Amino acid sequence: MSGGVPPSPMSDAQAAAAIFAVDPVGTGVLLRAGPSPARDQWLAALCALCPAHTPLRRVPPGVPDDRLLGGLDLAATLAAGRPIAERGILAASDGGALLLAMADRLRPGTAARITAAMDAGEVAMQRDGIDLRLPSRFGVIALDEGLAEDERAPPALAERLAIHLTLEAGTLPSPDPGTAIDEARAHLASVTADSQVLHALCSAAAALGIASLRAPLQAVRVARAAAALAGRDRVDEADVALAARLVLAPRATRLPLPDEPPAHAPTAPDPSPLPDEQRAREDAVPLKDVVLAAARAAIPSALLAALRLGEAPRSGPRADGKAGAQRRTVRRGRPAGTRLGTLRSDQRLALVETLRAAAPWQSLRRLEAANAARRVIVRRDDIRLVRLKAPSLTTTIFAVDASGSAALARLAEAKGAVELLLADCYVRRDTVALIAFRGRTAELVLPPTGSLARARRCLAGLPGGGGTPLAAALDMIEGVADSVARKGRTPITVLLTDGRANVARDGTPGRPQAEQDALDAARRLRASGRACLLIDTAPRPQPTAERIAREMGARYLALPYADATALSHAVRADIEASR
Repeated sequence: MSGGVPPSPMSDAQAAAAIFAVDPVGTGVLLRAGPSPARDQWLAALCALCPAHTPLRRVPPGVPDDRLLGGLDLAATLAAGRPIAERGILAASDGGALLLAMADRLRPGTAARITAAMDAGEVAMQRDGIDLRLPSRFGVIALDEGLAEDERAPPALAERLAIHLTLEAGTLPSPDPGTAIDEARAHLASVTADSQVLHALCSAAAALGIASLRAPLQAVRVARAAAALAGRDRVDEADVALAARLVLAPRATRLPLPDEPPAHAPTAPDPSPLPDEQRAREDAVPLKDVVLAAARAAIPSALLAALRLGEAPRSGPRADGKAGAQRRTVRRGRPAGTRLGTLRSDQRLALVETLRAAAPWQSLRRLEAANAARRVIVRRDDIRLVRLKAPSLTTTIFAVDASGSAALARLAEAKGAVELLLADCYVRRDTVALIAFRGRTAELVLPPTGSLARARRCLAGLPGGGGTPLAAALDMIEGVADSVARKGRTPITVLLTDGRANVARDGTPGRPQAEQDALDAARRLRASGRACLLIDTAPRPQPTAERIAREMGARYLALPYADATALSHAVRADIEASR
């Protein structure tokens, strides 16, 4: 297939669909987009590119384990009166693909079972008392609708999907009619990538702060599939750049550093003429620089803003977020599995799971029952209840340094920034609390409230001057946060201070003891594991403030010479990035 006719240029969205159709098992797509015509068009394009016999099974986020891995065939078991097993979705999808709807709501246990089958290429199940291992080599398309950063697809699943694609408004990813998927699939095994390609992708991944070794390996698979689509036998520069945009750029955790100039002065060029081929090789841009430039240009705008603030995106489950921590409830919320229990008026019956628990025992129960005409006999031990999970509300605790050093420097800007942030909390229906510390003690100026006007009045009347009792402020933050948590809310602390503690916990002046007391209070606050953000409001970043933030497990943000608007924008972006 070498020397084939190159296809017409494709957008990254079109290329992602075509690459997945060529190598679904080796790539996988994490599609970040809400329900929209653009997403429907992209999925339609993908289905049009895949072979007609390819099974594509849609998996809801609340799929039970026995349906996923294989278990009891409920209808056949009820009809036959004995347990009858059925193949699960994973085994039935061998050679095809899974479409994970609402992957951001996928339970961690379900994600773990899917990723285990992806790694092993098989799924274990039992049939007639015999352990079976069925092949389950499939591709995965995960639809991540968590665009607000408070919900994301499970990290273990996202790491195993090569292509991370975000559909922007107006995207029209129609399939390219010149793309020959069947020919590219047949040609994929013969496409090679030399050591220069591997070195360039690994160097770019390291420069972007990507710690996982899967990313450069997945980028190689994507580049080989792109080369197969173009009819080439070897991966070239365009294929590597495409892989960098689709695989490496969305995973970046830092901005690449600019190359340092050479330490020695450049030597004078040789006046002797050079052959054209040698001159072209010397003038060519190194492949690793091409890959890095392509990845940097493709970093999503929201991720780029967070990286410019110096904050790497966090992965893994977190308790804090815009909607607060998730808590179990019995009346409302999202389904979170089932449990044993007694059916009452305030409980919801999981009918299918109850029938599954009762089905294997029907033949024995009909023999024991006096009324054999009953079709299904359900006992108390079979009852399964729906377990629901609902978000709790959030309380943002603002602790403002109103001491003399802060008043001379940034108190006016800090008060203006907090007032702007209060409006954001009001829009999200969060409650807010305000702590001010100055002189010898800290004071709860405003208990947790949802009244924006009251919070503004308390903030406007906040005086400045006196010492910095930072230890007393941290102790009060801990007490208020505990009180908020006991009421079922999620506390988030925003501490604005210059970190220059000079009043000890007992109210006596003295910087050494005050700093030691502040560090001790910070360590106790860290043990609670709650979300905290420390804003260094000094004109110049203070090492003591950064150390206190580190000891209390808080995110540190230094904003020298910023006005109230810039400060509030940076704090808002940092809080959203932490969710």
